[in-house]
Amino acid sequence: MYFVRTAGERDLEKVRALLAESFHATYDGLHGKARVDELIAHLFTPAALKARLVRKDAEFLVADDGRNIGGMGYAAMSQALTKTVMLHLLYVSPALQRQGIGRDIFAELETCFPDAEIMRLEVEPRNAGAIAFYRAHGFAEVGRNENGAAGQSGIPALIFEKPLEGR
Repeated sequence: MYFVRTAGERDLEKVRALLAESFHATYDGLHGKARVDELIAHLFTPAALKARLVRKDAEFLVADDGRNIGGMGYAAMSQALTKTVMLHLLYVSPALQRQGIGRDIFAELETCFPDAEIMRLEVEPRNAGAIAFYRAHGFAEVGRNENGAAGQSGIPALIFEKPLEGR
């Protein structure tokens, strides 16, 4: 059984391994292993993960069974959009997908930002599994970003939003 909790510094190496495994499983067939290795090396350095962990207007969560981290999620208030929280990362180990781990992490992230009215995310247009997950959780496509990941990846992304309940 996996339980969602706030990530700590001691989790970062396991989170990095989970992200590498998930990125390769998700994106190698779309962009090639070499490009995925570049993205991982750029986006998930220990320093980059630690910066996310200590950010004050953000939540960094893991799903933990006491031995392993089966999933992770990271969201932060947008610097550019008022009352909007950006869901930056939501990944579950490929071997553990479809067991409710992503749903549980997402449900917790939704409650962490009382001042937000909208949750927004970007998703790779060919990532059908993620798109289906987000649609099932109330997101709708609202646009497209040709340069993806806040202009960092060079990979186009679909923009999805969801109104947050009770706001």
